[in-house]
Amino acid sequence: MKIRNTAFAALFAAAILLAPVYGPQIRAHAATTPTDDLDKDMKSVASAFALVEKNFADPVSSEKAFYQGAIPGMLHTLDPHSNFVDPAEYREMQRRQHAQYYGVGMQITMDGPYKVVVMEPFPESPAWKADLRRGDVISAVDGKETTGMDSSAVADMLRGPKGTQVRVSVMRDGVAQPYTATVTRGEIETSVVDAFWAKPGIAYVGVTTFEAQNVTRDVESLLRKMDETKVNGLILDLRGNLGGLVNEAVGLAGRFLRNGQTVVSHHGRAEQEQVFRARANPLSQKYPMVVLVNGSSASASEIVSGALQDHDRAWIMGETTFGKGLVQAQFPLAEGAALLLTIAHYYTPSGRLIQRDYSNKSFYEYYYSRHPADQPNTQDVKATDSGRKVYGGGGITPDEKYATVRPSIFQRRLSPYPWQAPDMFYRFASNYFGDKKPEIADGWQADDQIVERFHTFLTAQAMPFVEGDFTANRDWMKEHIRWEFYYRALGKNAAERARWANDPEVLKAIESLPKAQSLLSASQKVYAMRQ
Repeated sequence: MKIRNTAFAALFAAAILLAPVYGPQIRAHAATTPTDDLDKDMKSVASAFALVEKNFADPVSSEKAFYQGAIPGMLHTLDPHSNFVDPAEYREMQRRQHAQYYGVGMQITMDGPYKVVVMEPFPESPAWKADLRRGDVISAVDGKETTGMDSSAVADMLRGPKGTQVRVSVMRDGVAQPYTATVTRGEIETSVVDAFWAKPGIAYVGVTTFEAQNVTRDVESLLRKMDETKVNGLILDLRGNLGGLVNEAVGLAGRFLRNGQTVVSHHGRAEQEQVFRARANPLSQKYPMVVLVNGSSASASEIVSGALQDHDRAWIMGETTFGKGLVQAQFPLAEGAALLLTIAHYYTPSGRLIQRDYSNKSFYEYYYSRHPADQPNTQDVKATDSGRKVYGGGGITPDEKYATVRPSIFQRRLSPYPWQAPDMFYRFASNYFGDKKPEIADGWQADDQIVERFHTFLTAQAMPFVEGDFTANRDWMKEHIRWEFYYRALGKNAAERARWANDPEVLKAIESLPKAQSLLSASQKVYAMRQ
């Protein structure tokens, strides 16, 4: 049962992450009121529940029967993305969308079934200033032990009104006594965007999710600080971005297009066709762009990459994207729960439907099976502004393929998916620094001595490995150790920037900017001819 439950939990998490594409302001149609006559099908459901409630061996919870059984079961017969979220999940989803809350300002997660650990104290947050660190194990909050609690319960204890205090006790590797900090809660605003100079004149912009309502605003702010007039080329990284709010996707794509150009449209049985159009930023019209995508780029990421490809505004590089082209609306229910219900299909500017086929396969296969060998869907052929053929029905096919290198068994053992969870490099850094405040110089590199210490650590942890695999992966381990040490000493953005500076795909994207320039020139000629 444990394996099946774990798989179900992973499926549910994937469905929730991919679902809220429309955002919190959807105009929902009124549901049938409770006073309306139930049709025969609903009477059958009510009768079945009455029989269960009366005759089942144990007492039956109506909340469990409907909120965990009947409603999710009904939605799962429709499509892979319609879903039910309970009140706690819905509150968390709304918090992520607003990207703002009151609390201590750190990301926490589970390390196994019993421990809650700190993944990241946000820079300059109350947690950061109180010397709470990545790698800390949260042992108590306001004196209440947290062992056995899940991370969402601990997060609820850490959040609270602005200006109030909370005592957080943590354990650190090699330290017998807990460290307790009294933290004054503050207003926490998070960002899922980073931008920096990959090379002189070449900007890198990474967007990890579109769940938050501040994506477009943060991109504008960062490029303004960099002085966008100095940008001669831009790399937009959407790899691993599962999507989120359609309005943020429209805002981001629209700034790079011409004013009024179509970004995306959607059609549904109960919804009139809606067309979302670009609101351009004049500074962003002149330089070429390469967009990086992979098989985990989905939903809002496909809106952005599809729009930029259809208008010949960007060269798309990487792998064929996930293929999620269903629009979900959030319908609040009683007691704070909600339905995420598919109301429409979305289409790129050329008219491509990006949703891939989900019939005749399980939800597990839909979410986790790899794309078949690229076979263009000849039943859905469209053209970009300059006349290039593009195909629908199976995600966004890149203009230039760049296959992601799949991790080996050895690499997956040391750093298993999901990579935001504690792995062996995370544990090694906690052991290495112990109670010492992590400090390294910018530009620090992991040397052979550090790698040998890591070898000793793995042996002490009874981690099975073959010496030949360890030797063959020395450079790979050095990169991961460097990333982890950077994260702890210099912050997440510094760690990510150091990683992307040497990322072969980012370097290849920079080489491909002339191809993007050719596309941009072609689109400008087409646009001029149509005026």
